[in-house]
Amino acid sequence: MSFSTTPPVPTGVLSAGEPLPYHRMAHVTGRHRWWRPLTGTVAVIGMWLLLFMVVYFVAYGVGSAQGYPEDSDEAIDFGPTLNTALDLTYLALAIPVVLLAVRWVGRRPAGTVSSVQGRLRKRRLGQYALIALPLVAAGMGGMLLVPGDGEVSGTGTSGDVWVGLDRYLPALAMLVVLVPLQAAAEEYVFRGWLLQAVGGLFRSPWIAVLPQAVLFAAAHGWGTPEGFTDLVVFGVLAGWLTVRTGGLEAAVALHAVNNLLSFALSAAFVGGLESDETAADLPWQLAAIDITVIVAFTAVVLWLDRRRARSLGAPGPYSVPGYDADASLRAQRVVGSTTS
Repeated sequence: MSFSTTPPVPTGVLSAGEPLPYHRMAHVTGRHRWWRPLTGTVAVIGMWLLLFMVVYFVAYGVGSAQGYPEDSDEAIDFGPTLNTALDLTYLALAIPVVLLAVRWVGRRPAGTVSSVQGRLRKRRLGQYALIALPLVAAGMGGMLLVPGDGEVSGTGTSGDVWVGLDRYLPALAMLVVLVPLQAAAEEYVFRGWLLQAVGGLFRSPWIAVLPQAVLFAAAHGWGTPEGFTDLVVFGVLAGWLTVRTGGLEAAVALHAVNNLLSFALSAAFVGGLESDETAADLPWQLAAIDITVIVAFTAVVLWLDRRRARSLGAPGPYSVPGYDADASLRAQRVVGSTTS
């Protein structure tokens, strides 16, 4: 089917013949200025800190009123499950913060940080999650078979004492609700806001992808060199998938499935949710397994994306007024084929 039916882009929105790939979506309305990424980044940090403090002090007040003790950091100790729920909630607050920054500071539709179609594509998100589930499960199974010192590094478990069904089911229910939000929040910050902020200044997708990957790894702390490398690889490939597929769905799916299975395993053992280990602490054996899973997921998604490209027909409805989303997807595939 021909693409010649694509209507012209209105003057002042995009230059004629210039469909935008994901990392260049800051230019979608023609209102982008060099200072917006810097101002927006400050706004993201400031708004998140404000929301964090509000939730923190509300939780502190409620905990104090209920008679919960304080921990060594003078925060209220609600117990492993509620403490984890609070930690995940703090991170999840970044989602509305990023969306507001895109709308208010970026002067463009908030949905353009989700995908080139101006929305989170739920069908794709589900497809990518189904791809990630068996791969991540197999990887974690391999990690459990790696000989160690009695501690399963990277899964957060420090023993083999089952917590009991009465404690595990409430923890699992909490994780199912909050972990996907926490994982999505990290993607909206790093593969979303930061990638598009740099992409608003530079045309090369790699210049947009690399900085956020390093910052993503640094945000998880400095553990082992292998763990840091694992996080950088995740950031690079998740960023590349975001550019190639035109949205955050693949990165969110892999991140959410990985974190959910990891947290679910940790919650099954006494003290598991109290561990402060992250992927940054992985030894080389587990980092190698994790990188293999990430590469496999990336390969499958790119193969699926190529099949989708071959079957792509006429442009659908525009989610962003005056913006040809399907032309943008085709442009991204050209970008990927010329730079890979």
